[in-house]
Amino acid sequence: MTADPLAPLLELPGVADGVAEARGAVDALLGNRTLRRRSADVSAESSLRGAWASAWLSGAEVSLDDVRSGAAASDPLVQGALRAQSALGGLADTWTRAPRQALARLHALAAADLVTDTELLGRPSPAVGVAARMGTLAAVLAATSAPAVVVAGIVHGEILALDAFAPASGLVARAAVRLTLIERGLDPKSLVVVEAGHRELRADYDAALASYRDGTPEGVTAWLRHCADAIVAGAREATAVCEAIARS
Repeated sequence: MTADPLAPLLELPGVADGVAEARGAVDALLGNRTLRRRSADVSAESSLRGAWASAWLSGAEVSLDDVRSGAAASDPLVQGALRAQSALGGLADTWTRAPRQALARLHALAAADLVTDTELLGRPSPAVGVAARMGTLAAVLAATSAPAVVVAGIVHGEILALDAFAPASGLVARAAVRLTLIERGLDPKSLVVVEAGHRELRADYDAALASYRDGTPEGVTAWLRHCADAIVAGAREATAVCEAIARS
């Protein structure tokens, strides 16, 4: 690949505007005074809320309070989401160098309690074309300098649209979004609760993913605009976390 493979996506209607709105929302969050002294606390709370929202989106019918208290400890989706979230800090460098290895690790963590055959952990779906698409995705990640919002949206969409890491594709995809936002410098301290943004926009999430699967320019546009909107909503959630911590 010589030309940036994702550059044309910025020409789709509204995508550049969505990227700018998401960048502005994150920049505003990063200017919050609470982060001067308590960014680690905000990041930890973001991780907890993100794991809960991701598990909820995958079908775990538990409350945030139950996750916080440990009452949801028996839910395999919750535990998988928590394990994946806790591994992100150590996977950032791997995501840069070897994204397929990072995805394999995320799958092994997220799906550990969801499969009976442990040989399936860390492997993409054997369905025709999935491994090749994951290889193409890795090549794209190495070649692109597109904005983090766009790159994260493509990572998210590819994993989910292909159901590439069943039965935990959603957990893996949303954790990979966090990794992308960290590694690409948009959210280096992992403060944005982007999973909560998707939860808040759940109806749009499902519809936009269906559009992305169609593979049309209109479908990709709808998906990327949704992903940008979810980052804006996730930054708003993180700001609320900052305010709550400041009051504590």
